[in-house]
Amino acid sequence: MIKKLLLLSTAVILFSACSKKTIDIPEKPYSITEDLESSAKSAYKIDTVQMLTGKWIFDNAVVGNIAADLKNGNRSIRLKTGSLSMLYDIKGVRALYISHGKYGSDANSTWQVLFSTDGGTTYTQLGKNIEETNKTLVVDSFVLSSPQTVRFQIKKLGAANDAARVNLDDITFKGIGNPGVVVTDPNADPAEPTNPGTATAPRGITFGNDAQPTEGDNSNSLFGNPSQATTMTPDNLYLDQKYYTESYSSTRSIPNWVSWHIDAGTTNNTVKRQDDFAGFNGLPEGTYVVQSNSYVNSGFDRGHNCPSGDRTSSLNANSATFLMSNMIPQAPKNNQGTWEALESYLRGQVSAGNEVYVIMGNYGKGGAGNNGNVSTIDNGKITVPSNVWKVAVIIPNGNNDLSRVTTTTRVIAVNTPNNNAVDPDWKKYIVTVRDIEKATGYNLLNNLPQNIQDVIETQKDSGN
Repeated sequence: MIKKLLLLSTAVILFSACSKKTIDIPEKPYSITEDLESSAKSAYKIDTVQMLTGKWIFDNAVVGNIAADLKNGNRSIRLKTGSLSMLYDIKGVRALYISHGKYGSDANSTWQVLFSTDGGTTYTQLGKNIEETNKTLVVDSFVLSSPQTVRFQIKKLGAANDAARVNLDDITFKGIGNPGVVVTDPNADPAEPTNPGTATAPRGITFGNDAQPTEGDNSNSLFGNPSQATTMTPDNLYLDQKYYTESYSSTRSIPNWVSWHIDAGTTNNTVKRQDDFAGFNGLPEGTYVVQSNSYVNSGFDRGHNCPSGDRTSSLNANSATFLMSNMIPQAPKNNQGTWEALESYLRGQVSAGNEVYVIMGNYGKGGAGNNGNVSTIDNGKITVPSNVWKVAVIIPNGNNDLSRVTTTTRVIAVNTPNNNAVDPDWKKYIVTVRDIEKATGYNLLNNLPQNIQDVIETQKDSGN
């Protein structure tokens, strides 16, 4: 299906005392996708191709539409050693997303993305080289440090006679303000409606009126700051990501913990899973930024802390969960089995008329993924934790949430090893909150009165 420019309507949102604050809206976010469905080129010789928003130069590339081409829809680009270059500029770009994979049974290869701010006179590489080993389409992102007027070039590396080909599809620009281009395809779908009141927040987060309040009911840190994270401590760095809060470790390049609130509004399935993994550009200067492809060939999943399924109220909410600062290297069977089952169980509690406050974290060093036991990935830059834990406070829907927690409130605490031998039944890993506090040194649920903590933190949930 052909995509079109997504225009987010501007509005001034007035919030009640127990919901969100009014957000000034300086500019509108946009998303534009070149999906190839209206483009054609059958010969590899260099030529220009009309795309939805303008012309590109295809050098040693065609628009493929046969069975061996990986594609979303009917067409995708098939690129030999050569390049694809925009012949127009687009304004306010923050990130580029590309679906990609190997063509047919061709060998692995390498490609890269470059950008130009001077109309194509000079180019600078954006992000890392992509080692193309994928037999199905995957999405990678390339993030600019600030909104810019740019044009992009995609270049496949290798010898001139290299026959290893790459399929590329759904090239998506995301940015702020007026992009300066117009989708011209007359058959394009109408613009998708989105939430009003969206603004660009500090640290690169785009959020709207569905973001959680900063304090009080439904706030992501209602039960406290377990590690006393601050904005000045690099290995205990407090980040308010609007749809969740976290403590981030600049040395380990993963969160220490992430905290969020779930209710019927956050899990209403308004939008689908975005899969737009991206590096987070709001970390302090000099901090290593984990990119969407930093886990490639590591044997570990990009394991969400705040899950995609807990944030389906808007494109902004779901995309926020795909920031790499929300990820840990998680053993695939842990992530896709045990952890997925626990996440689904908690969303089931929401469907049953409850709201849930969740804190998830990790500790230790060394886990076992598809490639065996390792302590780090990405050339030592990202620590693989040994254990992954979660604490969930479940209360019936209502107001004045903190005061409604009593000694009989249900609290689920789970601590799993980060390996592929983990049992899919999360109930086998139920512990107490105090067990997790002893392992991490954190003070969980510290906004509750101590006498209530002393009861609910020492009880082990039945899992029923």
